[in-house]
Amino acid sequence: MTENIGTAGNEHDAAAERELSWRAKSVGLAAVDVDDAELLHAWRSDPVSAYEIGIWPRSLTAMRERIERDSDDDDRDDFLVLLPDSTPVGHTALTGQNIVNGTAEVELMLAAQHRGHGHGTDALDALVDLAFGELPFYRLTAETHTGNAPALAGSGFVREGTSRAACLHRGRRHDLAVFSLLRPEWEALNRPRAWDA
Repeated sequence: MTENIGTAGNEHDAAAERELSWRAKSVGLAAVDVDDAELLHAWRSDPVSAYEIGIWPRSLTAMRERIERDSDDDDRDDFLVLLPDSTPVGHTALTGQNIVNGTAEVELMLAAQHRGHGHGTDALDALVDLAFGELPFYRLTAETHTGNAPALAGSGFVREGTSRAACLHRGRRHDLAVFSLLRPEWEALNRPRAWDA
Protein backbone atom coordinates (compact mmCIF):
# COMPACT_ATOMS: atom_id res chain seq x y z
CA MET A 1 0.00 0.00 0.00
CA THR A 2 1.55 3.30 -1.04
CA GLU A 3 0.27 6.82 -0.97
CA ASN A 4 1.78 10.13 -2.04
CA ILE A 5 1.98 12.89 0.51
CA GLY A 6 4.00 16.09 0.58
CA THR A 7 6.52 16.75 3.30
CA ALA A 8 6.05 20.00 5.11
CA GLY A 9 7.05 21.86 8.22
CA ASN A 10 10.16 23.37 9.75
CA GLU A 11 11.65 20.01 10.67
CA HIS A 12 12.10 18.74 7.15
CA ASP A 13 12.58 20.84 4.02
CA ALA A 14 11.87 18.85 0.89
CA ALA A 15 10.03 20.01 -2.18
CA ALA A 16 9.34 16.55 -3.49
CA GLU A 17 6.38 14.49 -2.39
CA ARG A 18 7.05 11.47 -0.21
CA GLU A 19 5.66 8.11 -1.14
CA LEU A 20 4.40 6.18 1.85
CA SER A 21 5.62 2.60 1.90
CA TRP A 22 3.16 1.70 4.62
CA ARG A 23 0.31 3.37 6.46
CA ALA A 24 -1.08 2.62 9.91
CA LYS A 25 -3.36 4.04 12.60
CA SER A 26 -1.92 7.53 13.00
CA VAL A 27 1.38 7.36 11.12
CA GLY A 28 2.83 6.49 7.76
CA LEU A 29 6.22 5.00 6.95
CA ALA A 30 8.27 6.44 4.07
CA ALA A 31 11.60 5.04 2.92
CA VAL A 32 14.56 7.05 4.22
CA ASP A 33 16.35 9.07 1.56
CA VAL A 34 19.77 10.77 1.62
CA ASP A 35 17.92 14.11 1.85
CA ASP A 36 16.77 13.00 5.32
CA ALA A 37 20.34 12.97 6.66
CA GLU A 38 20.14 16.38 8.37
CA LEU A 39 16.89 15.47 10.12
CA LEU A 40 18.17 12.07 11.30
CA HIS A 41 21.44 13.64 12.39
CA ALA A 42 19.59 16.14 14.58
CA TRP A 43 17.48 13.40 16.17
CA ARG A 44 20.48 11.14 16.82
CA SER A 45 22.35 14.04 18.42
CA ASP A 46 19.70 14.32 21.14
CA PRO A 47 21.20 13.00 24.40
CA VAL A 48 17.98 11.20 25.42
CA SER A 49 17.89 9.32 22.11
CA ALA A 50 21.58 8.50 22.40
CA TYR A 51 20.96 7.03 25.83
CA GLU A 52 17.73 5.16 25.07
CA ILE A 53 18.83 3.49 21.86
CA GLY A 54 22.53 3.25 22.64
CA ILE A 55 23.92 5.32 19.78
CA TRP A 56 26.81 7.68 19.42
CA PRO A 57 26.02 10.78 17.35
CA ARG A 58 27.86 10.90 14.04
CA SER A 59 28.81 13.76 11.78
CA LEU A 60 26.33 14.87 9.15
CA THR A 61 28.69 13.61 6.43
CA ALA A 62 28.86 10.19 8.08
CA MET A 63 25.06 10.13 8.32
CA ARG A 64 24.72 10.84 4.59
CA GLU A 65 27.27 8.14 3.79
CA ARG A 66 25.46 5.65 6.03
CA ILE A 67 22.11 6.34 4.35
CA GLU A 68 23.67 5.90 0.90
CA ARG A 69 25.39 2.67 1.96
CA ASP A 70 22.31 1.28 3.70
CA SER A 71 20.06 1.97 0.72
CA ASP A 72 21.88 -0.84 -1.11
CA ASP A 73 21.81 -3.17 1.92
CA ASP A 74 19.34 -6.04 1.52
CA ASP A 75 19.54 -6.75 5.26
CA ARG A 76 17.81 -3.55 6.42
CA ASP A 77 14.90 -1.27 5.61
CA ASP A 78 14.80 2.24 7.09
CA PHE A 79 11.70 4.43 7.31
CA LEU A 80 10.77 7.93 8.40
CA VAL A 81 7.70 7.98 10.63
CA LEU A 82 5.29 10.63 9.34
CA LEU A 83 2.09 12.03 10.83
CA PRO A 84 -0.97 12.41 8.55
CA ASP A 85 0.01 16.07 7.94
CA SER A 86 3.45 14.83 6.73
CA THR A 87 5.32 15.97 9.84
CA PRO A 88 8.30 13.65 10.38
CA VAL A 89 8.34 12.44 13.99
CA GLY A 90 10.83 9.58 14.03
CA HIS A 91 12.79 6.80 12.39
CA THR A 92 12.16 3.07 12.45
CA ALA A 93 13.93 0.17 10.80
CA LEU A 94 14.03 -3.57 10.27
CA THR A 95 17.71 -4.51 10.53
CA GLY A 96 19.76 -7.69 10.52
CA GLN A 97 17.19 -9.34 8.27
CA ASN A 98 17.72 -13.05 7.75
CA ILE A 99 15.14 -14.32 5.27
CA VAL A 100 16.28 -17.95 5.63
CA ASN A 101 15.63 -17.99 9.39
CA GLY A 102 12.81 -15.45 9.22
CA THR A 103 14.38 -13.11 11.77
CA ALA A 104 14.98 -9.36 11.99
CA GLU A 105 15.69 -6.69 14.58
CA VAL A 106 13.45 -3.68 15.20
CA GLU A 107 14.73 -0.16 15.80
CA LEU A 108 12.72 2.93 16.73
CA MET A 109 13.71 6.50 17.53
CA LEU A 110 11.33 9.42 18.05
CA ALA A 111 12.14 13.12 17.94
CA ALA A 112 12.17 14.57 21.47
CA GLN A 113 9.13 16.80 20.98
CA HIS A 114 7.03 13.90 19.68
CA ARG A 115 7.60 11.45 22.53
CA GLY A 116 4.73 10.57 24.85
CA HIS A 117 1.94 10.99 22.26
CA GLY A 118 1.54 7.36 21.20
CA HIS A 119 3.41 7.80 17.90
CA GLY A 120 6.07 5.29 18.94
CA THR A 121 3.51 2.57 19.60
CA ASP A 122 1.76 3.28 16.31
CA ALA A 123 5.06 3.25 14.40
CA LEU A 124 6.15 0.03 16.07
CA ASP A 125 2.78 -1.60 15.35
CA ALA A 126 3.04 -0.50 11.71
CA LEU A 127 6.53 -1.94 11.34
CA VAL A 128 5.52 -5.21 13.00
CA ASP A 129 2.47 -5.49 10.73
CA LEU A 130 4.73 -4.96 7.72
CA ALA A 131 7.20 -7.61 8.93
CA PHE A 132 4.54 -10.25 9.62
CA GLY A 133 1.76 -9.23 7.25
CA GLU A 134 3.76 -8.62 4.06
CA LEU A 135 7.22 -10.04 4.69
CA PRO A 136 8.20 -13.62 5.62
CA PHE A 137 9.48 -12.96 9.13
CA TYR A 138 8.72 -15.25 12.05
CA ARG A 139 10.71 -13.64 14.87
CA LEU A 140 11.46 -9.99 15.61
CA THR A 141 13.83 -8.86 18.35
CA ALA A 142 14.51 -5.52 20.00
CA GLU A 143 16.72 -4.16 22.76
CA THR A 144 16.24 -1.04 24.85
CA HIS A 145 17.30 0.36 28.17
CA THR A 146 15.38 -1.24 31.00
CA GLY A 147 13.67 2.08 31.81
CA ASN A 148 12.27 2.27 28.27
CA ALA A 149 10.97 -1.32 28.27
CA PRO A 150 7.21 -0.51 28.56
CA ALA A 151 7.27 0.88 25.02
CA LEU A 152 7.96 -2.56 23.56
CA ALA A 153 5.67 -4.47 25.90
CA GLY A 154 2.77 -2.27 24.76
CA SER A 155 3.17 -3.58 21.22
CA GLY A 156 3.07 -7.24 22.23
CA PHE A 157 6.79 -7.88 22.58
CA VAL A 158 7.74 -10.39 25.28
CA ARG A 159 10.72 -9.72 27.50
CA GLU A 160 13.24 -12.54 27.13
CA GLY A 161 15.84 -11.29 29.54
CA THR A 162 18.46 -8.70 30.29
CA SER A 163 21.83 -8.02 28.71
CA ARG A 164 23.68 -6.99 31.82
CA ALA A 165 25.99 -3.95 31.62
CA ALA A 166 25.68 -4.02 27.82
CA CYS A 167 25.69 -0.26 27.29
CA LEU A 168 28.07 2.48 28.42
CA HIS A 169 26.55 5.92 28.91
CA ARG A 170 28.19 8.87 30.68
CA GLY A 171 30.75 6.68 32.36
CA ARG A 172 28.24 4.20 33.77
CA ARG A 173 27.20 0.74 32.60
CA HIS A 174 23.51 0.12 31.96
CA ASP A 175 21.46 -3.03 31.40
CA LEU A 176 19.50 -3.59 28.21
CA ALA A 177 16.14 -5.32 28.15
CA VAL A 178 15.88 -7.96 25.40
CA PHE A 179 12.49 -8.51 23.75
CA SER A 180 11.05 -10.65 20.98
CA LEU A 181 7.77 -11.09 19.17
CA LEU A 182 6.88 -14.26 17.26
CA ARG A 183 4.43 -14.49 14.38
CA PRO A 184 1.85 -16.56 16.37
CA GLU A 185 1.96 -13.95 19.17
CA TRP A 186 1.37 -11.18 16.63
CA GLU A 187 -1.52 -13.16 15.11
CA ALA A 188 -3.11 -13.41 18.59
CA LEU A 189 -2.91 -9.64 19.23
CA ASN A 190 -6.35 -8.07 19.51
CA ARG A 191 -5.74 -4.81 17.65
CA PRO A 192 -6.47 -3.47 14.18
CA ARG A 193 -3.76 -4.15 11.62
CA ALA A 194 -2.04 -1.42 9.63
CA TRP A 195 -4.00 -2.27 6.49
CA ASP A 196 -7.26 -1.61 8.39
CA ALA A 197 -6.26 2.02 9.02
